[in-house]
Amino acid sequence: MDEQYFTDHRPAADEELRTLLLDSRGHDLRMLVSPRVFSASRLDLGTRQLLDLAPSLPDRGSLLDLGCGWGPIAVTMALESPGAAVLAVDVNSRALDLTRRNARANGCENLTVAPADEALAASRERGDRFDVIWSNPPVRIGKEAMHRLLDEWLSLLSEDGRAYLVVQRNLGADSLIAWLCGRGYRAVKFASKKGYRIIEVRPGA
Repeated sequence: MDEQYFTDHRPAADEELRTLLLDSRGHDLRMLVSPRVFSASRLDLGTRQLLDLAPSLPDRGSLLDLGCGWGPIAVTMALESPGAAVLAVDVNSRALDLTRRNARANGCENLTVAPADEALAASRERGDRFDVIWSNPPVRIGKEAMHRLLDEWLSLLSEDGRAYLVVQRNLGADSLIAWLCGRGYRAVKFASKKGYRIIEVRPGA
């Protein structure tokens, strides 16, 4: 299990920060990154494929970035759908701090950032449902932990909701599709590029 996902890191000091300039779905992003978060020096290839290949977002509704890291997916969602409410969650407190900073820096007033466990409990209590979930799930935490994480959040999809997950083909993308279908979801390969699968997940019938 990769310690970066679960260690409660303090916010990055100024000397640990560096700035990345990204073009994401037509938006010019200025993003802060630091050590001790996933893909701390560049936009990882899996996230790039998800951002390039996932379908257009709805203008309104509730959107979720599951496992936000330093926030490239969440910030893109917020800018693409300014009328939607976007929630970004992670277990790494440094990642959450970076996503908050990046939301402010890129003018994302519709983006909320929260610890995953707290947000899950609050969403369940309120009866929240998400219209779109995007995620580059943390495969390296282990299959059992990742399955539990996905099952918890995918159960909160709205009736017509869709989730798009990016998973490397040789790290179990096809077996994940089979597992999701076995759990009652409707999961299919939506797209494939550069060794990654984009998996579309819908609630069961």
